Amino acid sequence: MVEFDPTQQRYPTYKVLLAGNGSVGKSSLLNRIMTGEFERARNLTVGVDLYTQVVDLNGRAVKLSIWDIAGQQRFAFFRRSFYRGARAAALVFDVSDADTLHSLTLWRDEVYSIAPKAKVLIVGNKVDLPRQVSYWEAKAWATALGFPYLETSAVTGQNVERVFEGLGWLSSSG
Repeated sequence: MVEFDPTQQRYPTYKVLLAGNGSVGKSSLLNRIMTGEFERARNLTVGVDLYTQVVDLNGRAVKLSIWDIAGQQRFAFFRRSFYRGARAAALVFDVSDADTLHSLTLWRDEVYSIAPKAKVLIVGNKVDLPRQVSYWEAKAWATALGFPYLETSAVTGQNVERVFEGLGWLSSSG
């Protein structure tokens, strides 16, 4: 087991993104991993919020510079500047809102227009709510595009750590 000290510069650092429509739970996932808590009332992300998190990849530590990208359309004109240098992106949608899954193609294209080598993880969030998108539908969609798929709940904490571990693996490979 690696003992983590996030202030140490000895860890390789990788820029990763959380992207997707507004209100899909990107900031809630990030808050859950950073504090271990779910915060019901969340403020709208304006532009980008930045965090760092050290993750353990089977005994090897990496530091993630996590960029939580605002999802509202009114921020589209400047968010592209935040993608430069990203090694990986979690494209997040809300399983209780099918439109947010359908929007991920646009998010993928937007990220790839600036960071064409970024590796992508598809995240279906809010599995604690009634679904409009089944696991199998989302998994098939992600697989058809060649992306891994993971389902989460920021409310319960289900698989939240795995999202950031997955971003660490994707960032440090290749």
